[in-house]
Amino acid sequence: MRILIYSYNYYPEPIGIAPLMTELAEGLARRGHEVHVSTAMPSYPESEIYPEYRGKLYTRERLNGISLARCYVWSRTERNFRNRVFFELSFIFLSFWQCLRTPCPDLIFLTIPGLPVCLPGVILSKIYRRPLVLNVQDILPDAAIHVGLITNPQLINILRKLERFAYNNADKISVITESFQNNLLKKGVPENKLVEISNWVDINFIKPREKTDSNFRQENNLKDKFIVLYSGNIALTQGLENLIEAGKYLKAIEQIVIVIVGEKKAIAQLKLQAEAKKLNNILLLPFQPREKLPDMLGSADIGLVMQKHNVINFNMPSKIQLLLASGCPIIASVPALGTAALAVEKSQGGVVVPPENPQALAQAIKDLYHQPDILKKLGENGRKYAENYYSFEKVLDRYEELFKSLVNQREN
Repeated sequence: MRILIYSYNYYPEPIGIAPLMTELAEGLARRGHEVHVSTAMPSYPESEIYPEYRGKLYTRERLNGISLARCYVWSRTERNFRNRVFFELSFIFLSFWQCLRTPCPDLIFLTIPGLPVCLPGVILSKIYRRPLVLNVQDILPDAAIHVGLITNPQLINILRKLERFAYNNADKISVITESFQNNLLKKGVPENKLVEISNWVDINFIKPREKTDSNFRQENNLKDKFIVLYSGNIALTQGLENLIEAGKYLKAIEQIVIVIVGEKKAIAQLKLQAEAKKLNNILLLPFQPREKLPDMLGSADIGLVMQKHNVINFNMPSKIQLLLASGCPIIASVPALGTAALAVEKSQGGVVVPPENPQALAQAIKDLYHQPDILKKLGENGRKYAENYYSFEKVLDRYEELFKSLVNQREN
């Protein structure tokens, strides 16, 4: 098949959707499919276009068997409504014209977020008369509304209409959790349009490691420490200030160190908070190169998943699969009825504590610190679950089957 993957994010961006779309594209290419990717100049998570891509309107390259087309986007470090609108508009228009120069695909695979990209995706699907698969990684605009990013009623109404337009014009919609499927069913999306395919992890790349062999520990003077790791996006939905606050209740145990890895600007803000509380048990680091990810995850004694109380069924942290595959026990400070809590509980690879409750989070860390046997069992459970349910090759089988069925339907 000739497949067009339409995504804002792709390699070399280190976290979030970019690694997922990169692995999917390269996995399909290894199986003999012709894969074209339309994406933006890389800018995530710093919101600055990477130096080697600056000053260019379009680029084309061949990377690991993938035909990769990038376009300029309006990306600014100041995150406000105006800059977001210009970001969306620049990608919509510039990527659309570049896609018209791409060979006609057999199928278009478009990932959300962001929501506005459904407009060029649908138009291309109509022009080419090819099936469109919508891959929903976050439920938008629910996520932005619930955390207070969008409050204007008129704008909410516009985004709701855009959401319906996307669902109505997709041939199939792949969702990553059952709760996402339930959300869309309540919005009137026909059940026969929906297919649940979880996100994945490369269990041969991310796997348990001996902590004594950890370069990450040695490089950061953490050789004999008990590492509690948070690595990933730091935004309104996470509430990382609660993790800083939890550090107060862990000061008495000198062995415990909270390590937070994230985007430089957000790290700088957290550093100010930690300094104001005079905490010396918190280590703040910038994002690590992807090739160092297995070592970093494998070095942790506990991996954290953080969400605020109002993040229920519209967001599923991709770090859960990574932590489980690494054999790292999870403490999930998340809503009890949310998608993240359900995933952690199903895996039996971690524990769930109330969100935005620093004392409860600190107590859970202390409990596992004092119970190494339970800690070990959680890690083993998580790895086994990742092997059985999140293996990349198994998920790739399902996507390939879905794509072939849609292409065959069209040809018949």
